Amino acid sequence: MRRIVFPLILGLAGVAMLLALGFWQLDRLAWKQTMLTEISAQIGAPPQALPPPGATEALKYLAVTATGHTTGTELVVLTGMKDVGPGYEVISAFETAEGRRILIDRGFVPEAGRRAPRPAVPLVLTGNLHWPAEADTYTPAPDLAAGVWFARDLPAMAAALGTEPLLLVAARVEGDAQGVIPVPITIAAVRNQHLNYAITWFLLALVWSGMTVFLLWRIRQKQF
Repeated sequence: MRRIVFPLILGLAGVAMLLALGFWQLDRLAWKQTMLTEISAQIGAPPQALPPPGATEALKYLAVTATGHTTGTELVVLTGMKDVGPGYEVISAFETAEGRRILIDRGFVPEAGRRAPRPAVPLVLTGNLHWPAEADTYTPAPDLAAGVWFARDLPAMAAALGTEPLLLVAARVEGDAQGVIPVPITIAAVRNQHLNYAITWFLLALVWSGMTVFLLWRIRQKQF
């Protein structure tokens, strides 16, 4: 019995810990699904006017509409689109009818469309506010001479184009889109791997329990 006690305790403790991790991931799954439902509701809500200057990330995903015109000044972010290939995300300065200057994410242009002329044009935009957090220590610095960026960096882009640090991601464009394909915000980009993680922990618990049973069986076999 003395030879069995320690492996048994170790086995039970390991199974308990792995099961706890699995159930924790199920709790995280429920939390993530609730969050995604709330985000989807925000994205699809009836659009409203732009919030006053000084809006913060608390208004992320707010559905808004804005009337005004582009200024002809823009930055492009290196990206790609499924079934299309490499290209650029067009970030433009936009002057609203009220005289505010904000950033708009107009959408995607293929690589060949990067240098196409996009002069100032009146537009009515419907979309969502966004505060993307894409830049990190591994993101290359933007090529300022070419106007090419490698991630959306809201404060830096606003400073470069002389706008408020407020980004409207277009979902619908009324007016001349100038060949730019709107890329609306969706929840598809939000990672939700918690179910896979939970299954992994539960399978590990099953393997651990099987190994424990096998070890105890081997110990008993040696005793007889």
